[in-house]
Amino acid sequence: MNHLLKKLLTSNNFLSLANNGLVAVFAFLSFFMLVRALPQETFGEWVLLITTGGFIDMLRFGITRTAVIRFVAGAEESEAKALMGANSLINLISTAIVSFILAAIYFYFEERLTGSGFLLFFKWYPLLALFNLGFNNAQSVLQAKMRFDLMLLLRIVNVLSFMLFLVFNLWQKYNIDTIIWAYLITNLFSSLLASLFNWDGIRHTFQASRRSIRTILNFGKYTTGTLIGSNLLKSSDTFIIGLSTFMGPAGVAVYSIPLKLTEIIEIPLRSFAGTAFPSMSKAAIEGNLDEAKRIFYQNAGGTTILMIPLMLLSFIFAEQIVWFLGGDDYVVSANIFRIFCIYGLLLPIDRFIGVGLDSINMPRHNFYKVLFMALFNIVGDLIVVFGLSQIILGSSWLILISQGFSPDDAYRVAHGFSLIKSLELVAVVTILFTLIGIVIGYSYMNSSLKLDKSAIFAEGYKVIKVNWNLLLDNLKTKGRP
Repeated sequence: MNHLLKKLLTSNNFLSLANNGLVAVFAFLSFFMLVRALPQETFGEWVLLITTGGFIDMLRFGITRTAVIRFVAGAEESEAKALMGANSLINLISTAIVSFILAAIYFYFEERLTGSGFLLFFKWYPLLALFNLGFNNAQSVLQAKMRFDLMLLLRIVNVLSFMLFLVFNLWQKYNIDTIIWAYLITNLFSSLLASLFNWDGIRHTFQASRRSIRTILNFGKYTTGTLIGSNLLKSSDTFIIGLSTFMGPAGVAVYSIPLKLTEIIEIPLRSFAGTAFPSMSKAAIEGNLDEAKRIFYQNAGGTTILMIPLMLLSFIFAEQIVWFLGGDDYVVSANIFRIFCIYGLLLPIDRFIGVGLDSINMPRHNFYKVLFMALFNIVGDLIVVFGLSQIILGSSWLILISQGFSPDDAYRVAHGFSLIKSLELVAVVTILFTLIGIVIGYSYMNSSLKLDKSAIFAEGYKVIKVNWNLLLDNLKTKGRP
């Protein structure tokens, strides 16, 4: 039993799960404390800073991350160093360009940005981009080497230090600028730690060759779009809501609660995807497509089956879960969370189709899949936020007027009602175009691997059953005299 426990605790799947799970717990607690510490409008501006910053991070690192993970995993030592050096050099150049552009926009258009909800992003992100460079480079390099233990350590340092500051902030009640400075410093410390031990490959920067740079850029030109598109599938909702004068930062704050809960649901999914990608890539590079299919079936089917009870419980107790995170002001978003529970059931197959396409060297097709999803999602959001929301508001106002409400009271009630209903429709749009993405992605993957739909859940159930029986057998062995 002790041998089994040791094997489990040191396995890549467990370390990847701990990497995402434990870190997500700290991030969740930080989110919880910020919700309680900041006014709703200010909290909405913080969400826009983090969400928009995450999108730009995808732009900066999307061109290198997937390529580094795929090619370093099977490379000789000298080639791996050249690839890590190329990763460091490309990301340094992209960070400098992005930071300069955003700093210039803030300098020349500060007055116009004031009150838009995006002021904090343009003010602080150029500095954040520099401070988190080493940390993000290290995440790519360490995943390629399957050093999930070091990934876990580095991410814990990053999120735990900020969380401890927020605990202290519960008594001190610092303003938003001080909170952001604390966030910047924790990112800087994490990056310095990564560079000190060369986890980010910074010492190999000058070993980058034209060939290694070209290898990453050729593969990354598609994966950049894929990662950006994936990020846009969720963050575009927040961007468009934030741009609307009708919803604004308050709408962003309300929508962010169920969105954060959905991110928690994704923890095991990200963990299994993190270990499946290097394994599937290795199998595909070696020409073992049957093994690549087996990994896809087991991960896509197994995680979907595991998600069912979790989504069901979340759907039933949505009000209580939302109240626990946000308090009374956010309970109105419970139905949005229920819609995201349905979305959660679709995520495993969608995610592993994307992993599979990149693994079998079809990044262009994965890019097309995500591009279709993102574009249609954005169009749907624009229709809801800038079209249907006004129709709901106007019709609700007229109904309330006919029931004897004063114009001002009718508008106040109708605004609150239409805000929530519109946010629910934004979530529904996400579900619709996830389904479209699954159909498109599966057809692409099937053209190369000749997949069997029934094998997804059959193999998924089988791997769950095998591991469950193995656990029971070891427990019985432990209990024998």
